Amino acid sequence: MKVCLVGSSGGHLTHLYMLKPFWKDKERFWVTFDKEDAKSLLKDEKMYPCYYPTNRSIKAFFINLRIAWKVLRKEKPDLIISSGAAVAVPFFYLGKMFGCKTVYIEVFDRIDKPTLTGKMVYPVTDRFIVEWEEMKKVYPKAINLGSIF
Repeated sequence: MKVCLVGSSGGHLTHLYMLKPFWKDKERFWVTFDKEDAKSLLKDEKMYPCYYPTNRSIKAFFINLRIAWKVLRKEKPDLIISSGAAVAVPFFYLGKMFGCKTVYIEVFDRIDKPTLTGKMVYPVTDRFIVEWEEMKKVYPKAINLGSIF
C-alpha cells in the first residue's frame, strides 16, 4: 500500500506525523509547505512542496490542483490521508478521480463546528474521522476515534 500524507505545515503536519504507528512500515510520501518545520520533521522522508499561503485563496487552489495532478499521476497512491488544511482539497478530489481511498481527520480543536476544509472534502471522503462525539452532529457519517494526541 502506498500512502500520500498531505497537509499544511505546523499543527496539521504534526497531527499527521503522530500517525507514525500506522504509516511507518508503508511506502509513503508527503505533500506540505516548503518551510523549515516541515523540512526538519520530514528530513528523511519523500516530500513534495505545495504552494502556500492557501487560506481562502483561489490562486493557491489552482496552483495546488496542478501540483496534485502531477504528483498523483507520478506516485499513484492507494490512500490519501489529511488533517487539513486547504491543500487537501485538490488532492482529495483528484485522488477520487484516480481511484484513491481517502481519509480525513478533523482537527482536535474543533469540538462542535466544522472547518472549511472538512466541509469541502466531506462529500468525497471514504472515512471521515472526528475526535469528539459532538462532531458527529456536524458530520453524520464520521467515525469518532477519540483523541490522537
